[in-house]
Amino acid sequence: MEFRYLGNSGMKISEITYGNWLTHGSQVENETATKTIHAALDAGITSFDTADVYANTKAEQVLGDALAGQRRESLEIFTKVYWPTGPKGHNDVGLSRKHILESIDGSLRRLGTDYVDLYQAHRYDVETPLEETMQAFADVVRAGKALYIGVSEWTADQIREGHRLAQELGIQLISSQPQYNMLWRVIEAEVVPASKELGVSQIVWSPMAQGVLTGKYKPGQPLPQGSRATDSTGGDNAIKRYLDDETLTQVQKLQPIADDLGLTMGQLAIAWVLANDNVSAALVGASRPEQIESNAKAAGVTLEADVLAKIDEAIGSLAKTDPALTVSPEERPV
Repeated sequence: MEFRYLGNSGMKISEITYGNWLTHGSQVENETATKTIHAALDAGITSFDTADVYANTKAEQVLGDALAGQRRESLEIFTKVYWPTGPKGHNDVGLSRKHILESIDGSLRRLGTDYVDLYQAHRYDVETPLEETMQAFADVVRAGKALYIGVSEWTADQIREGHRLAQELGIQLISSQPQYNMLWRVIEAEVVPASKELGVSQIVWSPMAQGVLTGKYKPGQPLPQGSRATDSTGGDNAIKRYLDDETLTQVQKLQPIADDLGLTMGQLAIAWVLANDNVSAALVGASRPEQIESNAKAAGVTLEADVLAKIDEAIGSLAKTDPALTVSPEERPV
């Protein structure tokens, strides 16, 4: 496993970071989830990302139980706040001071830890003054409940303003967690340049485009049984925009590139996002231990310029690059 600094901080994280968005507490039985987390640890992964909203708090509980007994100082644990949990009352969503301070305590309890290494704003809250949000995050840090602050799916301008307020409050906003992969490159034009300027780095989710870049979805063929694309609990909604025959046909052109490098297509996809020098880690989930074992082998893989050019040629014009799409399309107004 290789390790990279997270933003302009002294903390290093594993460049393959384990994420449990669609699996723990919903798709995968707890025993299997625990085995998968232990496989991640065996592969050298030390960084684990979750959120209170995943499986309506169950994912945090599963992760906390699976990491119990590990040396806390040897791990980096990340979680997030924004989306509603519990009864979804009128103050159970957003980045108000009330919601943040109540949510961090719930997350720590479920994770079985006194602090998280990174506490992230899961989305930008247009209804709460940013000053209130950042003051609440500062109080969380000063209380010792989080070491650093991050954001997820914020635009470049939002990151700039959040970072400015964080500096004024004496805390460190060091990370952004956007969607990023060969097919979804909307952060490259604005978010990445702003982040480099500010000392913020990316922890990217969906590096394999919800599994499409593994090549398992074939054009003109039925969806594989048990795949994310057939999961009505949430996975099918996130992946459906990639499942047209044109996209799947282009993706198959990546197979010979991966073969030449002795990589699986999934490993190639992960190595591609890690080739961006503003990316600190690729978030990788797994429903079976062997999946995380395979994906972890992308750590340390270097893709030369000619390989990156071949990938661009294979993907062609399919890649989305418009920075206005920074917020995930499944969350945008129709």
